[in-house]
Amino acid sequence: MFRFFSSLTILLCLIGCTSQKTISTNQESMGPGKAMMLKPNPTSSQMDNSVSLSSSPENPQIATSDQTEILWDEWGVPHIYAKDKEELFYAFGWAQMHSHANTILKLYGTSRGRGAEYWGEKKLQSDMMVHTLGFPKLALSWYEQQSKEFKSYIDHFAKGMNDYADAHPDAINEEYKMVLPISKHDMLKHALFVLYSRFVGGGDLQRSAKWAERGSNTFAVGPSRSASGKAMLVMNPHLPWFDEWLFYEGHFNAPGVHTYGATLVGLPTLGIAFNEHLGWSHTNNTIDNADLYELTLKDDGYVVDGKVRSFEVSKYALKVKGEDGRITVRDMKRIVSPDHGPVLNQNSGKALAIKMPGYDRPYGVVQWWNMSTATNFDEFKSALKKVQIPFFNIMYADVAGNIFYMFNGQVPKRKTGGWDFWQGIIDGSKSENLWTDVHTYEELPKTENPGSGYLQNANDPPWTSTFPMVLNPKDYPPYMAPVRMTFRPQRAARMMDEDNSITFDELTDYKTSTRIEMADRLLDDLNVAVDKYGKEDSREAMRILNAWDREANGNSKGMALFYAWAHALGPYNQKIYATQWSLDKARTTPDGLADPEGAVKALDEVIAQFKKAGTSLDVSWGETYRIKYGNKDLPGNGADGSVGIFRVAWSGGLEEDGKYYIQGGDSWQSVIEFGDKIRAKVLMSYGNSTQEDSPHYGDQLELFSKKEMRECLFYKEDVLKHVAKKEVLKIN
Repeated sequence: MFRFFSSLTILLCLIGCTSQKTISTNQESMGPGKAMMLKPNPTSSQMDNSVSLSSSPENPQIATSDQTEILWDEWGVPHIYAKDKEELFYAFGWAQMHSHANTILKLYGTSRGRGAEYWGEKKLQSDMMVHTLGFPKLALSWYEQQSKEFKSYIDHFAKGMNDYADAHPDAINEEYKMVLPISKHDMLKHALFVLYSRFVGGGDLQRSAKWAERGSNTFAVGPSRSASGKAMLVMNPHLPWFDEWLFYEGHFNAPGVHTYGATLVGLPTLGIAFNEHLGWSHTNNTIDNADLYELTLKDDGYVVDGKVRSFEVSKYALKVKGEDGRITVRDMKRIVSPDHGPVLNQNSGKALAIKMPGYDRPYGVVQWWNMSTATNFDEFKSALKKVQIPFFNIMYADVAGNIFYMFNGQVPKRKTGGWDFWQGIIDGSKSENLWTDVHTYEELPKTENPGSGYLQNANDPPWTSTFPMVLNPKDYPPYMAPVRMTFRPQRAARMMDEDNSITFDELTDYKTSTRIEMADRLLDDLNVAVDKYGKEDSREAMRILNAWDREANGNSKGMALFYAWAHALGPYNQKIYATQWSLDKARTTPDGLADPEGAVKALDEVIAQFKKAGTSLDVSWGETYRIKYGNKDLPGNGADGSVGIFRVAWSGGLEEDGKYYIQGGDSWQSVIEFGDKIRAKVLMSYGNSTQEDSPHYGDQLELFSKKEMRECLFYKEDVLKHVAKKEVLKIN
């Protein structure tokens, strides 16, 4: 398959404005700032993207103060208590710039498609991708389609960012100041960039090929399997620990709003969150909703069913900053097939175009907002039914005891072909291969309150979300999702299946579990093989592996040896197993070694590599698997998910110093129990700030290294016990 372009940025959709308002900041630990005035609340629109936010006894007005304030806790989390929802968005924009000013400006500058103008030739390819896919113009259209109410919210978000930058110019590095001011369209550009270049079109654009373990884990535990009789939820996305992949933790309080969670940096609503009534998490799903089409060119057009159709051609100019600081202008063409999407490349009478759904669905961020302010299962499902979010599984639990899983996303309605067919380059000259619509909410795989009492997803297809299975792939189009289950989701299902009465503390332990499913599946077979084919060195290695706890903790001895051997074989390669995976034995296959002698030979080669590097065969995992982030250098734990571990922390490979350094994996983590009061533990692995002078840049990594989590400060009485700084945003 042809693949094009290279690195970029991540998630959701938003917008902002630069209207001239003033606000003053009063900080208990700082002097007074500037003055600012906020607009009155706009009236709600009754459009399809209307915002559902009614106050009621079940959804009380949380903000009781006559002022908007941010209570910063000791971990750098902003607990926002706002007079109204406009000021809530303003305060969240302010807070994000406080924690991530330079990162946000770098991301926004890139998603504008002006990176080469700001930072030189290295950003030109990215700029070309942004304009080829049409994001800048589409962002303007999406903004205009928002309701008056929601425009006001996102305008205030952008205004909060700009006002922070004005009040704290020293927080902005010189190389990013040219991105200011932030416009009311920047967040939508960023959202489009993230959603479509990283997720929807990520595989075809090769945006994330190097991040094979990008994904997530999640559990929902129902009352029948919960020791307390209360539903519980695990949130556990796995993403790289830098740039557009970074999460930001926040706490929203305003009239009708009391929500806690996280979003990707630069976005104004919480993407995974919980309130007093319910919560949800996302995982990357096995969805194919972008297609590459090969076009046959003829007479300045392309051929469909033997007839020539015309391209849509437009021009744009890109500014490029040279090494000498001079700006040159390069004229470009954007070529689009109305049937197949933007053209990525042309060669010898052929062209390659990419088609993605959702360009006509601008309300994804509104859907997230309505999900976060829903007070019951019916309201939550109503938010989902518009299918505005193009990607991501949804896992849900609530105080009423409901648990729910949905294979969410905009799946094209295709006339032909199965999963494998749509993974390749599609013949664009046949109309039977073209699609124009996506599946409805009702047509997508989903299940609620299964008899097993639990649901899980670890980026596996929907069919294995619980056991016994309740979703049958034969009931859906063959292109909906593949049929497979790898070791990581098998490990997740096994932990649930083996515990009929799960406590909150046990669920927290499962969330941080480093047990290796592949080791449980193969070490007995390797033992037999070494007895038959092994030499002195391999027998010594086997003694170490037999003494190993089969976990990837910092002090685990034998994990390094097993990890190297497993990757020498290839965990995803079904040919190495005596019994390959099958749907009827989804949780217990693959199993056994297809080539025992070859497996021992692979072990001998690994041993030789260890000896050459001067590494002991029983080196502790934390000595070789490290966390190096900012000024932190700590023992790591976890591994990439290929070996069947729930605690995912992947590296970029073995470095020259013989060590692995964690670059991504467990990011924002939360375990929630829904009862009369919310009980939750949380962790932002890398901390809640990327400002280099912030004490919260990497400050939670010690907890990660020790496999610990923080108590969540969900109620104001608990927040007040942990306030490190208070900022008051006063209206003049």
